[in-house]
Order: sequence, then structure tokens, then C-alpha cells
Amino acid sequence: MITVENLTKTYGQYRAVDDVSFVCRPGQVTGFLGPNGAGKSTTMRIIAGLTPADSGSTTIGGVRYHDIPNPGTQVGVLLDASAQHGGRTGREVLTVGARTMGLPSSRVDEMLELVSLSASESKRRLRDYSLGMRQRLGIAHALLGDPKILILDEPANGLDPAGIHWMRTLLRTYADRGGTVLLSSHLLHEVEIIADELIVIGRGRIVAEGTKEELLHAAGTYVKAVPEHTEQLRSALDAAGIAVVVGEDGLQTDASADEVGRAAAAAQVALAELRRADGAGLEDMFLSLTSDTQREQPTTGVQS
Repeated sequence: MITVENLTKTYGQYRAVDDVSFVCRPGQVTGFLGPNGAGKSTTMRIIAGLTPADSGSTTIGGVRYHDIPNPGTQVGVLLDASAQHGGRTGREVLTVGARTMGLPSSRVDEMLELVSLSASESKRRLRDYSLGMRQRLGIAHALLGDPKILILDEPANGLDPAGIHWMRTLLRTYADRGGTVLLSSHLLHEVEIIADELIVIGRGRIVAEGTKEELLHAAGTYVKAVPEHTEQLRSALDAAGIAVVVGEDGLQTDASADEVGRAAAAAQVALAELRRADGAGLEDMFLSLTSDTQREQPTTGVQS
């Protein structure tokens, strides 16, 4: 388990992390989301003992990272896939890691097979690796010591669709076997598929956290009745205490789809459509929660 309590880190006048607290539990993938500069990487570096905090604490399995004996066998970390010597081969990188952790050399071959790096690819210098190959090698290095906890910062960067699917399956299997995963990513759709818990950070502060279902529930519901039942639907929802906003082609409400569906069924209203509002998913929720932290703002009427 990863525990972060009241974590704060300041660089000069800039507060990168501001009183952040959260917990990542065994058997779960925790998605750590936020815009660029929100504090994700700084938080993960502090957890991994690479950056000192100004105040607060982080523990892994109840102890600080620096106090873990042979930490690579307890915690797998991938923060920068390019942070390896470009003149070494992939096999050499894993061999150095295995020797440092006191692992048999056979573990190197197991990890190369796991991440689908071929024998010829393992003998190439890292300077000749694509970003996707470096990510695979970084994941192999993180898993080398068979750790119980994984901390991964943007591990899907550079992976093709097949590679992303492979990584998703790998991490889901790892968590299902009792492992703890803290995953930062900008690929919101992938996080929506794999994550059990979500933590959203903006300008160094946690703006939302909870299960995927809890946070996405806030997106609300879109409902449309068959034409002859439109007014009957509005009356049914009003009677159930469900407030709605009338759109051009249907109704939108903050209530869940279950609540809307039950109210319609009780009034024998035939529905033509019932879904999450505006096709809302993790991206909509993310943009809504971090709207005041975004660099880019919607543009309308842009003239060439």
C-alpha cells in the first residue's frame, strides 16, 4: 500500500505539491490524473525517494522508500523511460539491475520475454531504441525484482495500440494478483478502462478522488422519450424529485441512469435513449474538474 499524507513541495515561489494526501491499496490500479505541471511527477518522485518533500510524508508498506531493504524487490518504479545510459544494451541494463538486487541471471531472460523484446533487440544500444522499446524495457526493469508495488509515470508513451493493450492486460493481471499500481497517464481512455480508483490533481492540489464509478456518476444522464411520451417523462422525473435541463432533443439531469430509468418505468414511459450525459466519460470529467488549471481554453470564432 502507498500512503501519502499532507505532502507539500515548493520550488522558490512555486508550490508544485500543496498538502496532498491519498492512499493506493493492494489489488487496485490507481489512476493519477492532472494537466501538465499539476504535480503528478513531483509527487511520484517524492514517493520514490528521489525528491525531498518540504513537509508531509510518504510511505510504502508502512515505511519510507529509503528504509526499504533492497527496494527493487518491493517497489518497481518507472518515471522516465529514457533515463538509462544510451550506450548500454537492453540486456545490460537488466543484468546490472538483477546483479544489484541479487537476482539470478535467468530473471533477465524472463523479463525480456514478458515485455516482448527479442534477443536481437536486447543486444541493441538504447540510443537506437524507439520510445516504445524504451518503455517496454523500463517496465521490464520495474518488474525485475517481482515487486508488490508499481509506480509508473506515463508508461504508455510511445506504445502502439497493440503495446497499450498489452500493458493494460499486464497491469490488470498484476493488480488482480494483489499488487498495488499507481499509474500516471494522459491517455484518459486507457485509464478509464483499467483504473479502479482515480485521483485528479490540479495546481498541486487534489481536486477529486474516488472510484471510477463515483466520479463518473457526476457526469449525469441524458434521457429521451419516444415523441408521444415526452411530456409524460418530464412529469415523471419531476414527481420523483429529479431536476432536469431541457435540451433540443432530450433531457439532461445530474441523477444516475438507474434513478432516471426507474422513474420512467414507474410511470410506464417508453424511452428512446438513456445514457451518460453528452457521451461524458473520463475526459469530460477530467476537463470539468481541472478547467481552471488548463493552459488551453476553448476557441470559438477563430479567424484565419
